[in-house]
Amino acid sequence: MSARILVAEDDPKQSHLIRAYLEHEGHRVLVARDGRAALDLARSREPDLVVLDVLMPEVDGLDVCRVLRAESRVPILMLTARSTEADLLLGLDLGADDYVVKPYSPRELVARVRALLRRSGAAEDDGPIRVLDVEVDPARFEVRVGGELVPLTAKEFELLRVLASAPGRAFTRGQLLQETFGFDHNVQERTVDAHVMNLRRKIEPDPAAPRYVLTVPGRGYKFAG
Repeated sequence: MSARILVAEDDPKQSHLIRAYLEHEGHRVLVARDGRAALDLARSREPDLVVLDVLMPEVDGLDVCRVLRAESRVPILMLTARSTEADLLLGLDLGADDYVVKPYSPRELVARVRALLRRSGAAEDDGPIRVLDVEVDPARFEVRVGGELVPLTAKEFELLRVLASAPGRAFTRGQLLQETFGFDHNVQERTVDAHVMNLRRKIEPDPAAPRYVLTVPGRGYKFAG
């Protein structure tokens, strides 16, 4: 579920932080330090999504947004220190798809990016995911193990989809919680353990000795790969 994301941010510390979080999610990140460079990269590299700071040198972020929207339908997430309703509405009127007000949580920004990519379909591949003898088909909402259909709940399916989409990658419980439950603060991280237990009962030949959904001590879980 990797996407090419352009981050247009003139503050080196902020751009480094955003890049680190997005790359941790598996995305490929391009960085532009001014509005003109952002337009050049957007035109030459055709990103799947643009994270765009409003206050940019050379060309203002709002002007970049206006030009990008005239040229393409790329999702645009605005970063702004302007929190008045008029300022926010202006960005949306110019074609931004969402905005985050500074100071913001990097985890919130990543969640907004994820939501925009899903909404646009830019980074989604609805084709089946096949790892070992497990097949996850998002379009049909079906899971087969060794060719046999295995009924799962919605949360179990989403958990398996996330893990199987990146075989070998260790996910923390917090990451899996964000992927499956979003930002429901009433849900505890240990809820992930319960879903993993139920998932193993359904897909593993021996749930006590799993071969697909593996525990990563001190980290969380990963799919064998």
